[in-house]
Amino acid sequence: MNNFWIILWHTYITKLKTKSFIVTTIITALLIVVLANMNNIIGYFSDDDKNQIAVINETEATFPLEEQLAALNENMEIEYFNGTVEEAENKVVEGEYEGLLILTLGEDNLPAGEYKSSSIADSTVAASLQNVLQQIKTDMAAEQLNLSQEQLAELYAPVEFNSTALAENAKTEEELSQARGLVYVLLFLIYFAVIMYASMIANEVATEKSSRVMEILISSVPPIRQMFAKILGIGLLSFTQMVVIGLVGYASLKRNLSSMEGGWFEAFGFSDLSMSTVLYAGIFFLLGYFLYATLAAFLGSLVSRIEDVQQMIMPMTMLIVAGFLIAMFGLGQPDSTFVTITSYIPFFTPMLMFLRVGMLSLPIWEPILGITILIGTTVILAIFGARVYRGGVLMYGKSSSYKDVKKALQLSKKEDSAE
Repeated sequence: MNNFWIILWHTYITKLKTKSFIVTTIITALLIVVLANMNNIIGYFSDDDKNQIAVINETEATFPLEEQLAALNENMEIEYFNGTVEEAENKVVEGEYEGLLILTLGEDNLPAGEYKSSSIADSTVAASLQNVLQQIKTDMAAEQLNLSQEQLAELYAPVEFNSTALAENAKTEEELSQARGLVYVLLFLIYFAVIMYASMIANEVATEKSSRVMEILISSVPPIRQMFAKILGIGLLSFTQMVVIGLVGYASLKRNLSSMEGGWFEAFGFSDLSMSTVLYAGIFFLLGYFLYATLAAFLGSLVSRIEDVQQMIMPMTMLIVAGFLIAMFGLGQPDSTFVTITSYIPFFTPMLMFLRVGMLSLPIWEPILGITILIGTTVILAIFGARVYRGGVLMYGKSSSYKDVKKALQLSKKEDSAE
């Protein structure tokens, strides 16, 4: 058993000291800090000068552009231009004005506009001017129809519409919206963590094979013990990285929000976070990690060069991507038959069953069945994987296909008979 802990801590410490791990952790933490301070950064680099818009009014009517625009966009100012359109266009090209707005009247005697600028890549200014003209047009049309402001407000008021679930213990519309945001965030966490750390395990095995270290290890440590020592070592590494990133993220958000309630946290469901959701998230994350890590370990044992790792684990990566895409579809229809059936396929269960648990009020036996399927599949994969792992780490040369699994099993049997 001492060999197990030696391999575990050696894997953990070695990876912890690598430049790639340190750089990745620092960059991710800095990215979170930047995102948390995005408003301050944008404010720091933004120009205090307001966008000047030249306006040519080709009608005899007077439009309240200044009042409407001040209420909609404080960073824009208009200036009526007394020259020709060509002169105004030249000033826009020279940079004196951000753009040119030409006001006309349509056939219905209501305002219309044409916006010109050096580039229309930034649609913010054009959209603001369009919204202002739309509001002015609405007011003028209401005046022509002799509608009061109260009647106009009633006309454009949204329809009252509520959705009510009749099933017992079903989530309300508000609870469902909060759960959707929370599940969305946690699904991304599960997806990126599993796909990144499972690949790391495969690369770790292939790296040791390329240095012939495996020939020494396999003779002194049982393969299943060696395999899970590496899996747990990388798992401990991932936990360390997540803790560091989580603490940085929490500190950044805590500093930039007046409180931990409301705003971003409320929109994503973190203001009313149930312990059951957190518990299920942790369970399905760990089980998903062990399932894909076990698969990655014995796939990595089949290759002798690091260059061949990505090709060998590509089907595993596709399974993770497929599960994530199904989960994204399931955010809108979590109770669909397709999502329900695929949630019991073990390679999709970590994301899809968690999605259903978070979004729906499921009977307790469904998540328990999903957990049982995951545990059973991981055990079977570990037993089979250990035999493949034992033979695979003794195989050298270019890996051509998954037929090498059969070769690895044959080598494992020879090792058993030799003992």
